[in-house]
Amino acid sequence: QVQLVESGGTSVQAGGSLRLSCAASGRTFSSYAMAWFRQAPGKEREFVATIRWNGDLTMYANSVKGRFTISRDNGKNTVYLQMNSLKLEDTAVYYCAEGRLWLAADTYDYWGQGTQVTVSS
Repeated sequence: QVQLVESGGTSVQAGGSLRLSCAASGRTFSSYAMAWFRQAPGKEREFVATIRWNGDLTMYANSVKGRFTISRDNGKNTVYLQMNSLKLEDTAVYYCAEGRLWLAADTYDYWGQGTQVTVSS
């Protein structure tokens, strides 16, 4: 079964940077799209970014566009989320997910356990 393990979440000051990682195992990583989602307390899960299987195309939520960058290293079975210019509202649990179609949420069948990102003043 597919396993996704996020890491890199921590506390960081507003305006700072952080890189999250998600290591995948259990199936052919390079054949699947990857995405990042986040969920803040009292809010619904929110789409953050997605990347096609070969990394040639990406898409971002408007709230993070220009600040966050999703990338992948298929040789390491790992997807990354580089977060720059962090804001207080970026505080959330961040989850990675793996699926067949990069723009279709219902194809993201596997999810990590989440990693906490806390942005403070």
